[in-house]
Amino acid sequence: MFSIGEVLPVILDSVPQVIWVVDHEGGILYTNPAGVAVLGYDDAEELVGLSSHETLHPYRPDGTPFPASQCPMLRPASSGVPAHGDDEWFKRRDGSFFPASWWSAPVELPGGRGVVYSFFDATESRELERARLERDAARIRAGESRAAQRRIMQSIASVRRQTARDLHDGAQQRLVSLLIGLRLTRDTLSDSADTAGLLDGAIADAQAAIDELRELAYGVYPSILTVKGLMAAVQSLADRCPVPTTVTGDANVHLLPAEVQSNAYFVIAEAVTNTVKHAKASHIRISISFQDSLCIEVADDGVGGVSQKAVTGGLAGLTDRVSAFEGVLVIDSPAGRGTLVRAEIPVPR
Repeated sequence: MFSIGEVLPVILDSVPQVIWVVDHEGGILYTNPAGVAVLGYDDAEELVGLSSHETLHPYRPDGTPFPASQCPMLRPASSGVPAHGDDEWFKRRDGSFFPASWWSAPVELPGGRGVVYSFFDATESRELERARLERDAARIRAGESRAAQRRIMQSIASVRRQTARDLHDGAQQRLVSLLIGLRLTRDTLSDSADTAGLLDGAIADAQAAIDELRELAYGVYPSILTVKGLMAAVQSLADRCPVPTTVTGDANVHLLPAEVQSNAYFVIAEAVTNTVKHAKASHIRISISFQDSLCIEVADDGVGGVSQKAVTGGLAGLTDRVSAFEGVLVIDSPAGRGTLVRAEIPVPR
């Protein structure tokens, strides 16, 4: 059998935490090896007998004197109440300082009540905390940036819808009225070949203007997207595309929020536009599926060779649109083997 008194020195010598015993006058009576090493001393005898306060923190971090009478670590000797702090700076033997967390508790000693200290160098833990805070701040900034992008996209979509309505209800309706008036005038005229020819030309011009205006309004924001939803709008886009295009999709996409459908449509439209302009493709395939997230694929059999790291123009706009909704855009484009643009957009529940 052995007593605790026999093994206590072994325990104190082994623990990585600093243990100091300080007498009622603030002098160091004992330090374990950890307490010697953390301050850069070589032997415990170099510390025994020194003032604990003057050894650890005679000055505040700003260089002003720190009176022992104000030392919170010594206070338990008079108050009898344990104390703790995380905002102290302690001095090493070489004069450098380090942040420290400490605990101090009263202890009855033969000469009067002293204290037991335990403290550790908090440099690493503070660095970890600082790194965590920086990561959190970066995550918050990224979230705020995505939210701002999303608001911008929604605002643009709203402006597009309003502009398309204005074109339809304003200029387009006036042109339709003009066309009707010209046709009525043409029908009531005498058989003057010159006058009839002029009116026929004016009628043709008015019809062409109406057709161009409808095409413009469709490009700004197709009304079918608002009325019939994403699948119908994408099918209409495919029908108008100069490159043969097939569309497959999930019937449930009409259940998606309107802003998600709108954003998805313009992602597809921009991808198709890039294919028509640059891919030299003979066929385009559009796929839309919806489970836990909205998955969009626009694939072609064109020349390929698009680098995701070097995307510009329309493809850069795709990245902005997808990231605004916290989605992921992947472009697979081996040279000579076509291009696959894949976007996954999380859907709010």
